[in-house]
Amino acid sequence: MAVKLIELGAIVLVLGLIGALAVRFSVSAIPLYLLAGLAFGTGGILPLTTSEEFIELGAEVGVILLLFTLGLEYTADELVGTLRTSAPVGLLDLVLNAAPGVIIALLLGWGPVMAVVLGGVTYVTSSGITAKVLGDLGWLGNRETPAVLSILVFEDLTMAVYLPIVTALLAGAGLVKGAVSLAVAAITITVILYVALRHGHKVERFIASPSDEVLLLKVFGLTLLVAGLAQALQVSAAVGAFLVGIALSGPLAHQARQLLTPLRDLFAAVFFVFFGLHTDPTQLPPVLGAAALLAVLGVLTKAATGWFAAKRAGVSIKGRLRAGAALVPRGEFNIVIAGLAATAGSAHPQLGPLAAAYVLILAVAGPLLARTAEPLGRWLTKRAGGGTPGPSDGSATGAVREESQSAPV
Repeated sequence: MAVKLIELGAIVLVLGLIGALAVRFSVSAIPLYLLAGLAFGTGGILPLTTSEEFIELGAEVGVILLLFTLGLEYTADELVGTLRTSAPVGLLDLVLNAAPGVIIALLLGWGPVMAVVLGGVTYVTSSGITAKVLGDLGWLGNRETPAVLSILVFEDLTMAVYLPIVTALLAGAGLVKGAVSLAVAAITITVILYVALRHGHKVERFIASPSDEVLLLKVFGLTLLVAGLAQALQVSAAVGAFLVGIALSGPLAHQARQLLTPLRDLFAAVFFVFFGLHTDPTQLPPVLGAAALLAVLGVLTKAATGWFAAKRAGVSIKGRLRAGAALVPRGEFNIVIAGLAATAGSAHPQLGPLAAAYVLILAVAGPLLARTAEPLGRWLTKRAGGGTPGPSDGSATGAVREESQSAPV
C-alpha cells in the first residue's frame, strides 16, 4: 500500500508541476499530460508498477465528469433543438471523417471489418479533450460552441449505434444478436433523454440540498450511477453523464459546476495520463507514416466540418476556425474502438499501434491548433477586408472572454 501511495502521490505532484509550467507559458497542459503518460507507461522512462489500476478507474471518472460539466452548460430543450438542426452537419462529419480510415484500411488489404473499425477510429472527436480545450480557452460562451457541442452529441449518439454493430462484426455474431444489441442501446438513450426532458425538475428536486457536502455526494453519485448503467446497456458512459448534466439547470447547475470543477480537473488530468500509459513508444515508429497521413486528413476534414457547422450558425471567420480546431482532437472513443478489435483477437497486428499513433498526434496537435485559431482568424479577417469583428464572433458574454483569453489549466 505504501508503494501505491508513493506512486500516486508522485504522479499527482508531477501533474501539478506540469500544470504550473503550462500556466507559466500560457499553453494547454493536455499535450504535456499525454507525454507524461508516455514516460510512465510500458516502454517509457519510469514505468508504473502498482498504481495503474487506480489510474484506469480515475481516467474513466475524468471523462465522465468532463462530459457531465459540459452538459450543465445547456438545457434539454436546447439539446433537442440543436440535434434537430444538426443532422446535415452530423452526417457530413460522419462521411468526411470516417472515409479516410475506411479507404486506408481497404488499400492496406485489411478487409471490410477492419475498414469499419478504422473508419470509427478516424471519425469520432475526443469529447473529453474538446471539453477541456473549450474550458481552458474560455470558449464555452462563444456563438460557435453550440454548433461544436451538437456535433459532439451527434457523434456520441452515433457511437451508441456503432459500438454494438462493430462488436457484433468482430465477434462474427449473426444479424439477430446484432439487432438486439442495437435495440438495447437505442432504448437506453431514449429513456435517459425522456427523463431529462420531461422529468428534469424531479431530478433537480431529488438532488437539491442546502448543504454543499450533500449536494456534491448526490450529484457525483448520480452521475457515476447513470454513466455506469448506460455503459452496461451498450451505451457510452460519456453519453449518460452528458445527459445527467442536461437534466440539471438554473442555480442548481451553477452550484454543481462550482463543486465538481476541482474533481473534474483532477480526474481529467489522470485521464490524459492514462491514455499515454497505454501507448508503447517502441511500437510507434513503424506506423508513423500512415498515422501522420491520416492525422493530416483528420485535421482537414474536422476543420471543414467545424467551418460548415459554424457558418450555418451565422458565425464569422474566427468562430469557424475555432469550431474546426476544437473538433480536431481524438482520444477516448478512438482507443476504445481499437481496443475492442484487439480484445476480439481478429484485429490486424498494426491496428493498435496505428490507432495509438494517430490519436496521440491529434490529441497533441488539437489543443495546439486551437491556440492558433484566434490569430489566424484575425489575419484572414484583415486579409478579406473585414475590419473590427462584429457581434457574430462570440456571444455577448463570450466576446469579452475571447479577447482576454482566460489562462489554461
